[in-house]
Amino acid sequence: MRYFIPLLLIFGLFFAACETPTPVEPKLIFKLKFDTTQTRLDAFGQPAGVPAGNAAQHPDFRGMSAHFIELVPTAWTTVGAGTRIYWGAETTVGGDTAINFAQAIIKDEGEVFYEILLKDVAAGVYPYIRVSVTYQNYDVYYNLNNVPTGGSSTTNLLNQKGTLASFVGYNTHITSIPVKNMTHNVNANKLQGYWAFETDLSSPYNVANNIYSGQAQGTTVVNPLSASVATPPGSCLVTGSFSGSSLQITGNETSDIVVTLSFSVNKSFEWADTNGNGKLDIDAGTPANTELVVDMGLRGLLATFQ
Repeated sequence: MRYFIPLLLIFGLFFAACETPTPVEPKLIFKLKFDTTQTRLDAFGQPAGVPAGNAAQHPDFRGMSAHFIELVPTAWTTVGAGTRIYWGAETTVGGDTAINFAQAIIKDEGEVFYEILLKDVAAGVYPYIRVSVTYQNYDVYYNLNNVPTGGSSTTNLLNQKGTLASFVGYNTHITSIPVKNMTHNVNANKLQGYWAFETDLSSPYNVANNIYSGQAQGTTVVNPLSASVATPPGSCLVTGSFSGSSLQITGNETSDIVVTLSFSVNKSFEWADTNGNGKLDIDAGTPANTELVVDMGLRGLLATFQ
């Protein structure tokens, strides 16, 4: 009997060593990048400067969400006819069908936005990709002018920072928005262009920090394939291509494929620069003199993989 326990241990170790490990199945993984140096494009995918009379800045991104990702085999493939990789949650609780912001995936640069087993992706060669952008959260800088300081005195607070939550999807049901340090309650559907802005004023004016909201005039949606497939009205379906070579899925992959979705944020936050100083000026004393934001659309998509 004194040999019984050691023999059991030996047999246990033998059988454990003979167990077949569970194979790790390869995945298609998507990550985000926000590039201030990437070419600034117009709605047709052509290089574009900032129009005369306007000014723009590179926003500092904190996160982004998308409603769907679609791999596109040809320049003539209609929206939805490609290989749809991801489709976000929708709801009708607000009336019309809308993107459900409460269930949105929001990720920052370098983070995994979405992953799927490669065996679940249709084999094919994909030179293009479409990403339906729905939400952006980023910091921007501005001047807050004519701030009352008592009596008839005012002061200008220059180079202040604020955080913008921008909704660019076709229609989004929003219960509440955690903009940065504060939460903005909405409980309604909002069409493309809705925004909420949280100030981050320097001391001693930080006691007046608040959230303001409104509706933007328009959003540039880059689509270099617009001559063959139009951008759906009211959407922010950004179309891009794979750099270098097309993405090829064979179905025989043995390792992960990591796709980086690089969005151009090169001066993507644009406003009417009425005083020509190149700064976004908000007038606390006379709101009618506040410079209007005219565009918050991403300025291009370039995909790479490894």
